[in-house]
Amino acid sequence: MAHLFWLSDAAWLSIEPHLPRGLPGKPRVDDRRVISGILHVLKTGCRWRDVPAAYGPGTTIYNRFTRWSHRPIWQRMFKRMAAAGPVPEELCLDSTHVKAHRSAQNTKGGLGRKRSGSRAAGDQQSPCTGRCVTGRPVAFAVTPGNIPDIHMAVPLLEGLSPPQKTLIADKAYDAMSLRRWLKRRRIKAVIPSLATRTFPFPLDRKAYKRRNVVERMWGRLKNWRRIATRYDRLARNYLASLAVAGF
Repeated sequence: MAHLFWLSDAAWLSIEPHLPRGLPGKPRVDDRRVISGILHVLKTGCRWRDVPAAYGPGTTIYNRFTRWSHRPIWQRMFKRMAAAGPVPEELCLDSTHVKAHRSAQNTKGGLGRKRSGSRAAGDQQSPCTGRCVTGRPVAFAVTPGNIPDIHMAVPLLEGLSPPQKTLIADKAYDAMSLRRWLKRRRIKAVIPSLATRTFPFPLDRKAYKRRNVVERMWGRLKNWRRIATRYDRLARNYLASLAVAGF
């Protein structure tokens, strides 16, 4: 069983206080074992029915994931855990495309994007913000793949509390609407100007180099096979997968 994924003691101590209490129905089986099984499926990309027996019945693992996704308990747990740490002053915003597995195609509304954020804002195509020191995500959003990155910038950032002082993003977020929104909140925009601008905005190149943190964060998340490739037809289940991986 050495190849199986199990939550470490430190990871469990950070997750356990945020588990839901007093839910209706029968008492839950071992939460640590079931969540470890969910993480194993997300990491390896195996089918739910093929989850190793050490985690318990595959139906239990699948039902726990989908029911908590529908409520949405995973997303609320992620938000509480992200809010538990210190508020970052410097945020990175970025998006990434996620390929859809054939089992996830032909769904109503098309394929989606993901966006992640810190106490700022984060991506099937998704933008994501993370803490600039650790590259830890603090917010995610999933949208159809035909939605431009800039459309999700303000919605992601609005849900985050101050004191954000700097936002680092690439050229996809160079829009006057976003720059004005940041200026009203006294947040410094570290965003390179598009080549079409007659008068480019000044860019803090030293700060912009730190944008690699959010790119590396997406690289780590995409080591999880069910994050790198969307297997699930429901956008809320994919968002729940991001939330669980972001723990």
